[in-house]
Amino acid sequence: MHPLLARLDYAASYVGAWLVAGLLLSTSLTRQGIAWDAALIFVVPTFVLYGFVCLSAWYVSRAMPLTTRRAAAVATASGAAALSGGVIWTVLAELWMALLDTTPGLQGAAAAGRAQVPFLFSVAVILYLLVLSIHYVALAYEAARTAEHQQFELRVLTRDAELRALRAQLNPHFLYNSLNSISALTTVDPEGARRMCVLLGDFLRKTLKVSTLDSIPLADELALVDAFIGIEQVRFGSRLKVERQIDASALTCRVPPLLLQPLVENAVAHGVGGLIDGGLIVFTVVKRDGRVMLRIDNPRDPDVPPRRHGGVGLENVRRRVQTAFPDRARIEAAAEAGRFRVELNLPCTEE
Repeated sequence: MHPLLARLDYAASYVGAWLVAGLLLSTSLTRQGIAWDAALIFVVPTFVLYGFVCLSAWYVSRAMPLTTRRAAAVATASGAAALSGGVIWTVLAELWMALLDTTPGLQGAAAAGRAQVPFLFSVAVILYLLVLSIHYVALAYEAARTAEHQQFELRVLTRDAELRALRAQLNPHFLYNSLNSISALTTVDPEGARRMCVLLGDFLRKTLKVSTLDSIPLADELALVDAFIGIEQVRFGSRLKVERQIDASALTCRVPPLLLQPLVENAVAHGVGGLIDGGLIVFTVVKRDGRVMLRIDNPRDPDVPPRRHGGVGLENVRRRVQTAFPDRARIEAAAEAGRFRVELNLPCTEE
């Protein structure tokens, strides 16, 4: 349904605009010697009805968008639609004149209108093109508002991801494990305890630093991942092993900040953390044909069924990817025998 017909006040305003147009057009006809009442009787009803015909411009503008169609094709479609609209107005006018001819006292209005059909046909074509132009302007405004909304949602989700990361790292369970590890290390490995404190502070500082940015180079995002892994490796020791397969040409591609951190946290907490002997997390980054593919592969306990929806972290990443790169990115997660894999396929933008 056309948006103007979805609300009564919109429809009333639209009909009112065509009434005003009909009155102005009737006034112009009086300057050609046509009586005011005759011009009014002929013009206003036909052009108010024609206003509903012009609602088809909404469908034309969406079928032939300026952003994806050639200018010649848009001009051809617009001209054909306007001429068709003019023909429909002519048919309406002929039907109205036939009705006036059978009504006593209104035959004069029919005769006056019949003489002005060629002129009013051209007016109908111009009015259709005008309405179509208004629809194109409305489409451009709608696209701008959508882009603005997506940017705003991306910023909100970025801040939300930062807060989630901080909450995930600063919740009592994390603090307990971190402080317990530091406490244990102070007696047997003071240097390790100091290193863990430095790593923890460095990770939090980097996390706060990117909080005001919409995107960061992949190299900086991987540095955040390394800072997080460094803290966890102090906790898990030799149980947590990491292998990196990084395409250096992909490091300049920009990604939303803290995009990978929830995935790495899941790989550690629900993968390596659930295995007595720990395991190996493999990071793979490949750039190809203007796109960058990121894969995180971690071990998992095969006896533990995978979570139904992948958890809050994976869903958060999925939403951020869809918002940052609408219809241009993919994220896939798969659980195999003893392994869990998440893949992100993103366009590589460097500006």
